[in-house]
This record gives sequence, structure tokens and C-alpha cells, in this order.
Amino acid sequence: MPRILITGCSSGFGQAIAAQFVDQGWEVIATMRSPSVEGLPESERLQTLALDVTDPESIAAAIADAGQIDVLVNNAGVGMLNVLEGADIARARELFETNVLGAMAMTRAVMPAMRAQRSGVVVNVSSSVTLRPLPALSIYSASKAALNAFTESFALEAAEFGIRARLVLPGSAPSTSFGRNAVARMGMDVPEAYGPFVQAYFQSLQSATEKTEAQDVARAVWRAVTDETAPMKLPAGADAETWFREVGLATA
Repeated sequence: MPRILITGCSSGFGQAIAAQFVDQGWEVIATMRSPSVEGLPESERLQTLALDVTDPESIAAAIADAGQIDVLVNNAGVGMLNVLEGADIARARELFETNVLGAMAMTRAVMPAMRAQRSGVVVNVSSSVTLRPLPALSIYSASKAALNAFTESFALEAAEFGIRARLVLPGSAPSTSFGRNAVARMGMDVPEAYGPFVQAYFQSLQSATEKTEAQDVARAVWRAVTDETAPMKLPAGADAETWFREVGLATA
């Protein structure tokens, strides 16, 4: 029975991805900084582990406890909703530690075993904001663009050993706690000069008719894992599919 380790399963996308693979009969290792089964499916095939992707000791302990890992999904991520002038650079470094270096560290940790068995899949959950410039997301977009570049280059390295790497790019998901968590963790001290502009922008996001649901992301990750012919970048959500078409990327 294949085994998948998913990071960032405390809410939203991570929980939906875990449920998708449990439903398909996989053994699922759901990780998060503070382990909890709340929101996760009840199953003997589901295991929860503590994991902080920015802590080398935490990574080593989780990998040791997890056992065999056939698929890694780097879903853990931090958002930042602010203009550059309002952003705390120390927090920006923290964001890059999670969104980019955390994914790199996790991927590096599973590679020896995957390379030895000459099989495996790594799926990195990025964002469709990397396809088009958007205000108040400059630092977050930069982190996800870095994740994209890493994944595409790493895929060439990994292919030598029968390992695939893919990207899933969700759109805006207002129904999840992502935005609230971003503000709670990173703050949102927008300079007064930008206030009306930022407020109008976020109101436009809330009123958009095309949005992404957590289940859209779960389905995209499922395809990335199980379809060997899937393209490097997969959209997740109606808005993401629109953005893919606008820049000439395939949506199917």
C-alpha cells in the first residue's frame, strides 16, 4: 500500500489532501507543528506527526517516525498580505524559511530513500499568483516563484533516479483560513498611504466569482501524484484555470 507524507495538515488544503488519499486507500502521514486529528478523516490508515519544516531536528524525527515514504507533498506554507513598505523583513525571512527552504529541506530528507528505491513523487503546493503580478502579495509571490524555480530544476535532478516532481498552483481560497492565519502570524500593518488601495483590492478578491476550494487542490495533487503524464504545473480552482489559460498554460 503506497504511503504519502503531507506537510501543513492543520487546516485547509492539507486536510483536504489527506482526506483525498485516505479515501483512495492510501496510508497517509499528516504532519503539522502541533499534532491534532481535528478536521482530519477517521481512519486506521491515517497517522499524525509533529513537524516544523524550519527545524532540522523536527524534520529528522518526523522522517524517522514516518518510515517508508513513497510520496511527499510540501503543502506547509505561510502567507503575507501586505505591501512591501508595510512588511516586516524579519517576518519575510520567516516566510521564506517555511515556503522555500522548508520545502527544500523536506525534499532533501526524503531523497536518499527515494533514490535507493528508484521511485517516488514530490509535489510542491505553490500558488497561481506566480502567473500574474498582484498587489499586496509581493513577498509571498516571490517565495512561491522561488519554489517554482526550485521544483522545475530539482525535477531534472530527480528524474535520473525515477523520481517525479510536480507543482500544484491554487488560486484564491477565501473559504479557507489561509488569509486569517497569514494576518495572525505575519501581521498586516499597512501604511496609511496604501490603505484605501489595499482595502479596495481585497474587497475585489472577496467578490470574485471564480475561486478555489480546498477540494480543488486535493484533486490536483491526486493527479500530480498518480498521472505520470501530468504537466509540471497543474492549476487548482476555477480562477487558477483562468489564469493558466491567460498565460497559455494547459489546464488539462
